[in-house]
Amino acid sequence: MEALHHFLHRLTPIAPATWDKVHPLFTEARFEKGANYIREGQLAREIGFLEQGVMRAYYRNAAGQEYNKHFFTAPCFIGGYASLITGQPNVIQQEALTDCTVLSAPYAPFRALFDSCPDLERAARILAEQFFVAKEQREIEIVQLDAEERYRLFRERYPELEASIPQYHIASYLGVTPTQLSRIRRKSAGR
Repeated sequence: MEALHHFLHRLTPIAPATWDKVHPLFTEARFEKGANYIREGQLAREIGFLEQGVMRAYYRNAAGQEYNKHFFTAPCFIGGYASLITGQPNVIQQEALTDCTVLSAPYAPFRALFDSCPDLERAARILAEQFFVAKEQREIEIVQLDAEERYRLFRERYPELEASIPQYHIASYLGVTPTQLSRIRRKSAGR
């Protein structure tokens, strides 16, 4: 729980009284590599905090091809946020790429604390703003940057991932084939 407390407190100071209400909502669960935190079509009811490990967010097209949208590295929040907000079934799946430890809380009571805990509501707003900015930045990069530049940014953002997850996941995230990624990596290593 200390990682969660520290994470929230880094966003904005969290009062001890707020923390006393927040931490009992969370329970620890372990996800083995390959397990899903949330699946497509599932209605999200919990918010998660990735305490340890790496997860990916991905979706499948009608032909069943997977596209990696995002990598989550601990510590960070995870879950079907759009589903939580809209009440619609989840579209983006989240899968453990390593063994993971997740703290989960039912979203409704967590959200209900916003009325009595403005510091928690402020932390949630700041986190939502950060997610929005990152999402917009990623969308711009996909359109404006070539694959080599996207690969360079990936390595800056996720320096520990290249050695710990399959290359085809990285290729999918970059929007290239595994063969193209191999060429980009060779070229990058030659510099």
